[in-house]
Amino acid sequence: MLYILQSAAPPASDAVLRSMFAARKSVFVDLLNWDVPVLAGRYEVDQFDDAHATYLVLAEPDGTHLGSARLLPTNRPHILGSLYAQLCEDAPPRADDIFEITRFCLDRRLRARERRQVRDTLVAALVDHALAHGIAAYSAIAEIGWLQQILAFGWRCRPLGLPRVIDGTMLGALRIEIGRDTPALLAAAGITGAASLLSDRRAAA
Repeated sequence: MLYILQSAAPPASDAVLRSMFAARKSVFVDLLNWDVPVLAGRYEVDQFDDAHATYLVLAEPDGTHLGSARLLPTNRPHILGSLYAQLCEDAPPRADDIFEITRFCLDRRLRARERRQVRDTLVAALVDHALAHGIAAYSAIAEIGWLQQILAFGWRCRPLGLPRVIDGTMLGALRIEIGRDTPALLAAAGITGAASLLSDRRAAA
């Protein structure tokens, strides 16, 4: 089930948000050792989790997290523009119709096949959301291995500058153009929304 949420409420107030913030802590803090804020020892929540953030969350009907991403408007403070502008050869993209994809998170409990399904479904959902809300492009920051995957998804995507080592990690910034043909471009590369994702997951459990 896909949830699209816009809320600055504390994570304990909503099962889906609570599950998402806990999954972010498990991935970004416990697994990847990011130095980011943790709320109540359980939830990864930073200064960009405010009323302007939009969350796309794939979850079980009971709210159990599968995958998620956060979108930030680039006409306000966002991660690339505020913290990593040095990754861009020119100024970071800023416009009413450009949003930044951040905190793309796949739950650690997923098996390899499930991770691929959730990843592809979330990517397709990001494109559908953009087309439905007049978003012309996304920007993003990614570690080099993930960046190479994003570039290979089939959509129109280009680096915004040369990757750099920052705090011991090779990072790059990119821009993803969204158009009416983007779903077909993704499908040609083998990436489509998985309508049967949740039922397939329960059957395999």
